[in-house]
Amino acid sequence: MQELLDYMQENNFEMEMKHNISQKSVSSPTQKDFNFMFQWFYHRIDPSYRFQRGIDLEVPPIMAQLRYPYQKSITKSQLSAVGSANSWHLFLGLLHWMMELAKMLEGYAANRYDDACAEAGVDVGSDKITFEFLSGAYREWLSMDDDAGDDDQDRVLAPHIQAMARQFDDANSKYIAELEILEGEHQRLQKAIHELEKSGSDVSKLDRDFKIMEEDKVKFEEFDNRMSQKSEKYETRIKFLQDELEKVLQELKEADEERSTLQKAVDDQGISMADIDRMTSERERLQKSMETTSQRLEEAKRKVTEKEGLASQKLEELERKVDEYNRLAYQIGLIPSTAPNAKNKNFELQVTVNEGPNFSSSQMGASNSGGNAESDRLLAEPGTGYQPAHVLNLDLRGQVKGSFASLRKEIHERRIVATDEMMKHHDLLDGIKEAIEEKEHEVEALEHAVRVAEEEYEKLKEVSHKILVCAPKVLINKIGHSNSKGSLRCSN
Repeated sequence: MQELLDYMQENNFEMEMKHNISQKSVSSPTQKDFNFMFQWFYHRIDPSYRFQRGIDLEVPPIMAQLRYPYQKSITKSQLSAVGSANSWHLFLGLLHWMMELAKMLEGYAANRYDDACAEAGVDVGSDKITFEFLSGAYREWLSMDDDAGDDDQDRVLAPHIQAMARQFDDANSKYIAELEILEGEHQRLQKAIHELEKSGSDVSKLDRDFKIMEEDKVKFEEFDNRMSQKSEKYETRIKFLQDELEKVLQELKEADEERSTLQKAVDDQGISMADIDRMTSERERLQKSMETTSQRLEEAKRKVTEKEGLASQKLEELERKVDEYNRLAYQIGLIPSTAPNAKNKNFELQVTVNEGPNFSSSQMGASNSGGNAESDRLLAEPGTGYQPAHVLNLDLRGQVKGSFASLRKEIHERRIVATDEMMKHHDLLDGIKEAIEEKEHEVEALEHAVRVAEEEYEKLKEVSHKILVCAPKVLINKIGHSNSKGSLRCSN
C-alpha cells in the first residue's frame, strides 16, 4: 500500500486525475478511488486507451490481455465492491502488479536493461528499432481521422518507414565493420599459425597454442553462425525495406510528375517563385495556426466534457435530494396542498429543466452541428444554461424556509399542549388505578366473607339434616321400648 501511494504521489496522480488520495485510499478505498487508480495505472501502460464502459466490464478483458496470472479469480460482483475487507487484497495485488509492469516499461523506454542484455549476449538493437517504429506509427495512426484513405496513411507512415530503414542501415554498417575486424583478426591469427609452424617451436607449446586456436576457432564459428543468422534476418528486413523504398521512390516519381504539372500550371498563370514562396510560407503559418487552434479546441472540448459530467452528477444528486424532500414532506403532511399541514400551499419541489438525456451533445457540438439543443437537460436555450434560481420551482430560502419555521413553531406549541393533556390523563389514569385497586381489595374481603358464610351454611345444613333424620327414630324408640335399655343414638 505504501509503495502504491508513494508511486502515485511521485508521478502526479492527483494532478492528472484531479482526484485526491490518502492513506485511506489504499487501505479501505471507495469504488471511485479504485476506478481512478486503475485507469491511471493502465494509462501508464497504454496511454492511448479510452475507457468507455463500466469498470466491471473494462477490467476483465484488459487483465486477460495483459496476461495477469490471477485474472480468473476476479469476478464482476467483487469489482462492484472492491473496498470490502473480503476482496480488497485481490485488487491491491492487481494494482501493485500493474505498478511493477509500468515501472518495467519505463525502464525499457529509458534503456535501463541494455547493459544486462549485452552481458547476456542478447542483441536488442533490432528489437528496439522495431518497437520504436511500431509505437511511433501506432500513435500517428491513432491521431488520424477515421475517414482517412490509404494514401493519407501511407503518407503519415512513410517517415517512420524511412527512419527505420536508416536505423537498420546504421546497425548493419556497425555489424559489417565488426565482421571485417573479426575477419582481419582471423586472417592475422591464421598467418601467426603458419609462422609458428614454420619457426619450428617446441611441440608442447605448439600443442598448447593449437588447443587455444581450436577453442578460438569454435568461438569464431559460433560467432560466425550468429552473424550469419543475423545477416539472414537483416537481409529479409532489407528486402522488405527495399520494397518499401521502391514504393516510396515510385511515389516520389509520381510526386515529381505532379510537381512538374503544377509548375507548368503556375508558369502559365504568371506566378513568380517569390509569390509561391510567400504563399507557401503563408500556408505553413496558417497550418500551424490551425493546428494550434485545433489543439485549443480539443482542450476546450475536453474541459467542456469534464464540466458536463460534473454538472450531470450534480443534477442527479439534486434530483435525489428533491425526491427525498418530497417523500419526507408527504410523510409529515405537507404534500399535497390539501394535506393537514400544507394550509393550501404548494410545498412540492420540482426540478424545472428540460426532459431528456444528460448532455446528448456538448454545447459546442450542438452549436456547430445544428443538433437538437432542447434535448440537453441543462440548457434553457441553445448555448445558454439555467440560472441557479430557475432550476427549482420554489424559493427555498425566502418562502419555504419561513413556512417551515412557522410550522415547526406551531408543532412545538401543539406538542406542549399535547404533553400537558397527556400528563393530566396520566394523573387521571393513576387515580382510576388506585380506585380499582381499592375496589379489588373490597371484593377480596367480600369474597372471603362469602366463603366463611358458605362454610357456616354447610355446617348448619349438616346439623339440620341430622336433626331431621334422627329425631323421629328417637321418639319411636322412647314410646315402643320405654323399659328397655338401649342407646338413643340414631344410626345412619
